[in-house]
Amino acid sequence: MTRLHHALSAGKEINKALTDLDGAIAKAIDAAKASGLPQGLIVAELHGHAHAQTHNMVKA
Repeated sequence: MTRLHHALSAGKEINKALTDLDGAIAKAIDAAKASGLPQGLIVAELHGHAHAQTHNMVKA
């Protein structure tokens, strides 16, 4: 995962939350791969969530 948060000036709490999120996503991806999910399906799922979150931010 790209770690852009190192370039941002954010507090320790935000950095920890981002690190925890990054770790959780990486673990979930590893678990999905281990269970045999095709890489394209994993990418599609992540892309769908990113799109939905972007939509929620734009409409707010």
